[in-house]
Amino acid sequence: MAKIKIYNEKFVNKFIKHYLKYDKDNPFIFVSAMLAFLGIALGVMVLMISMGVMNGTQDEFKKRLFVMNYPLTVISYDTNGVSSNTLKNIKTNFPNLKISPYYTTQVIAKNADGVQGDILYGVDFNKEAQINSVFAKAYKDYNGTKYGKYSAIIGKGLSASLGLKVGNKVTLFFSEQQAVGFGTMPLQKRLKVISTFSSGLAAYDKGIIYTTHQAFEKILKKRKGFYDGAHIYTKEPMKIINKIKAILPKNVGIEGWWEQNGNFFKAMQLEKKALFLVLLLIILVASLNIISSLLMTVMSRRSEIALMRTLGATRKEIKNIFFKLGLTIGILGMLAGTMLGVFGIWLLTTFNIVSLPADVYGTSKLPIDLPLSDFAMIIAGTFIIIVISSIYPAVRASNTDALKVLRNE
Repeated sequence: MAKIKIYNEKFVNKFIKHYLKYDKDNPFIFVSAMLAFLGIALGVMVLMISMGVMNGTQDEFKKRLFVMNYPLTVISYDTNGVSSNTLKNIKTNFPNLKISPYYTTQVIAKNADGVQGDILYGVDFNKEAQINSVFAKAYKDYNGTKYGKYSAIIGKGLSASLGLKVGNKVTLFFSEQQAVGFGTMPLQKRLKVISTFSSGLAAYDKGIIYTTHQAFEKILKKRKGFYDGAHIYTKEPMKIINKIKAILPKNVGIEGWWEQNGNFFKAMQLEKKALFLVLLLIILVASLNIISSLLMTVMSRRSEIALMRTLGATRKEIKNIFFKLGLTIGILGMLAGTMLGVFGIWLLTTFNIVSLPADVYGTSKLPIDLPLSDFAMIIAGTFIIIVISSIYPAVRASNTDALKVLRNE
């Protein structure tokens, strides 16, 4: 009856510890293993911080765009506009929604020698303040108890570029024409600046002006009860958009903030994936040191491996010694990298080490947010590379010809 060879776990673990120690005769093997360890650690740390910054920046832009673009926007497909009855119907079916109807047109804002193209919105200040936190702060900063119908709330960017202060009047030129003598000239109107807002995004702060419904109805002869659109606030716009769409008339549609900025966020997602793959190459390069370190260990320990084989060690045990040796170096590097990454994220979020231009990024502090899904992807990708890197040297070690090696020794 054939004798069954038993796998000896203690034997395997003992030699793994032995090969992890510094070898005076072959110091370069230890150096190569340390380079692999440090390469993987730094790769994981850089990946964690980079992915955290990418996610944080994307979330910060989402927050800003969510406010300034509004969760949902009801729009008209023709010149008839969105009727107040349509908005009442939406409110009846969805009583928890906050709705702010608006008029809109393009204007040229002028003050002294400064000229700036802008979008003018006509809104109910009280309703708009309920759905737009940026506008609400500017409206709250206005100390007056009553404002005229020709009042305006402008962005701080526009205020700075045109040299306007609260209390000044800004001249707006419209595309509509008005008769002057025997000719015509663009319609113009002066609005009093009662407050300024700051969204943190320069394009919005320079390009948007808010005024009242009454100003639009008077200047552009807009019909009461028929608006160019309506902004809607809800915490779950993606879940409710199709339900609202189902009760709208044919000439009226609805858009989500993610549809208005779809290409922007698709570009950010693509950039994030590309960054992940590029930085994963750091770990891939570090894994080559695992392969070289293990192969050098196999070559320098050939006589030891041959002796173990003659004393009864199985191919599986030899293979597991070197496979687990590679895993140990890689996993230790991965754990060290995770700790360094966590420390780096804490350092960057706690202290203002990296300062950003607030008018470009919407915040002066570096935004970092590493979701669990991205962290799991980093760990999974790193582990797969480590496993693949450990397989070939382990197979090479298990295929060592004991008789040939001992004969040549």
